[in-house]
Amino acid sequence: MAETVFVEQAARVRHRWINFVLFWCALIVVSSAYVTTPLFSIFETTFDVSKTMSAWTSSSFSFFYAVGFLLFGPLADRIGRKQVIVFGMISLTIVTPLIAMASSFWSLVVLRGIQGFVASTFAPSALAYAFDVIPSKKIVTTIGFISFGYVTSGIFGQVLGDAFSQWGSWRMVFLFFGGLYFITFLTVLLLLPSPKKPGHKEGISFYLYHSKLIFKQRNFVFIYLITIMLLLTFMGMYTLLGSFLKGEPYYLNDREILGVRAIGIVGMLVSPFVGRIVGEIGVLTTLRLGLSLATMGLLLLGIGSNITFVIVMSIIYVFGISLIFPAIMVLIGELGGDRRALANAFYAFILFIGAMLGPIVAISFMTFTTYFFTLLALSLLLVLAFIFSIFIRV
Repeated sequence: MAETVFVEQAARVRHRWINFVLFWCALIVVSSAYVTTPLFSIFETTFDVSKTMSAWTSSSFSFFYAVGFLLFGPLADRIGRKQVIVFGMISLTIVTPLIAMASSFWSLVVLRGIQGFVASTFAPSALAYAFDVIPSKKIVTTIGFISFGYVTSGIFGQVLGDAFSQWGSWRMVFLFFGGLYFITFLTVLLLLPSPKKPGHKEGISFYLYHSKLIFKQRNFVFIYLITIMLLLTFMGMYTLLGSFLKGEPYYLNDREILGVRAIGIVGMLVSPFVGRIVGEIGVLTTLRLGLSLATMGLLLLGIGSNITFVIVMSIIYVFGISLIFPAIMVLIGELGGDRRALANAFYAFILFIGAMLGPIVAISFMTFTTYFFTLLALSLLLVLAFIFSIFIRV
């Protein structure tokens, strides 16, 4: 009896360590997608480029990050999920400090693209890895922690990028992240157990065949249509936020804007507990609740004239997004079956195509309209996502 209790306690400790490491990896890897969002104005003056061009320091990362999922998802099936994650961390350790040495705008854009490509090793491997090493009754909690890392990275990356640019220079951001990736590489190598499940040896025809099957399922089509809206609106909103708050009637300085970005983390604190929410109200209800809250927060954000109101609305928007991410990951895990790694790779690909489009769409809208109408357009995309969610059947 005592031996059984000891084994159960050891298993719980092991699962907690795995949850923490996967959360940390999700946080630190995906943060790199967001670090340049508050740096656009610095790149404009440093390299003498337009605001639209400066957005490519973010969009190039997102595009190659998305493309990498299509390679590393199947590769993780063949050579092992942990091996691919380890390769990604050591690659990020090498590539990220090189960005700090960029001498021209286009070398910066190219290096950001390479960084995005090697960063894509984690996301398509993580969900499948979790299903390999975590018992089914604990998997929703693990997904909640991974999602917490993903959604928190949206604020964490911006805050670090903004803070280092104010305290030192934009180059320090990438030197700091290079050090974090080295620590993360050692952590993954030493603390994550290797799954006992053997890798698959199927060729490209196998993945093409199963890709067709995934996109023939109506549920996945609607899930992916919702997915592209998420980071498109998130990146779009935060791309505008700095200049929005610098203008009338707020007139905030850089430090105050940094504080507003940081407060958004409050809305993300629900992520580790989404598993319990899903258990209580169901995954589809959780998804629709998140879409409703995110739509309301984003829409009302554009009509506020009081800074407290704007902060509250941004928290509500982020809170809604924090419900949506894990709900979609649970749906993909449940509906994907043996194809969940491939289905998750497509999810991550589509998610960051949205991230690539977000800054470009937001800045393009702002060239011929106002902040209010730009945020209204972004919120209407979430309304469309809510309509798509009605047609998903589990």
